[in-house]
Amino acid sequence: MNIDAIVGRTRIIRGIRKFFDEAGFVEVDTAVRLEAPAPECNIDCPPVSTGGFLRASPELQMKKLLAAGMERIYQIGPCFRDGERGARHNPEFTMLEWYRRGATYRDIADDMRGLLASLGVDCAPVTMSVRDAYLRFAGWDPWERPDHDRFDVDMATKIEPALKTMGGVFLTDYPPDCASLAIVRDGVAERWEFYLDGVELANCFTELCDPAEQLRRFRREGDERSRLGESDYPIDMDFIECIGKIGSASGVALGVDRLVMSMLGVKTISDARAPL
Repeated sequence: MNIDAIVGRTRIIRGIRKFFDEAGFVEVDTAVRLEAPAPECNIDCPPVSTGGFLRASPELQMKKLLAAGMERIYQIGPCFRDGERGARHNPEFTMLEWYRRGATYRDIADDMRGLLASLGVDCAPVTMSVRDAYLRFAGWDPWERPDHDRFDVDMATKIEPALKTMGGVFLTDYPPDCASLAIVRDGVAERWEFYLDGVELANCFTELCDPAEQLRRFRREGDERSRLGESDYPIDMDFIECIGKIGSASGVALGVDRLVMSMLGVKTISDARAPL
């Protein structure tokens, strides 16, 4: 048990709240047990014996708050994923998510820079497109020769290792098939992932607010989950019906445990959390 890291974690979370409170965000607290999680391949929510699932993210519930009229919201809380354990993965982890109506992924990138600066993380983030990263580090263009399996393998074995020497990196503008909840414009998904020394910390979308398109994507993801033998989730039709009221928005999910690991120099996620 790393007591110094636990104390440092408390200080970091206090700093996160200070940043968002001073920026006019409202802290919210949404359900942990869900009847209908977002269907995404390779993200499995643990089932609850009394029914439903533990959330992998509060995203759908927070967007319902945007649809109800809230403008700037954030949440820090527990999330869960089956089958994830390692130096940077844990079945239970802490997520920070924030959303802004009327914003794009570029606006949220500005928030991210401000948050890091407020916490004293001096990483001088740079921006690199996914296309440029694959051409430079993997030698192929995912748009000219789409290959989802190769994309995932090269991300883990070529792209992320190359980012380790670059400090903070916004890896931005993904192929359209990497956009389950993001809008696609001009042939790219308006999405970025933020890496710090090669470790992914955050995932951001300009949010899809088209009910018909979102339903189509959820059904596509559900079909793919079935093909892979993964759990079947019901579709949250309340979410589908309300997102057209949002207009436009952007949001991001940031792994608090990984941020703590990076800031405090601890090597495993278990050292960045209180004991289970």
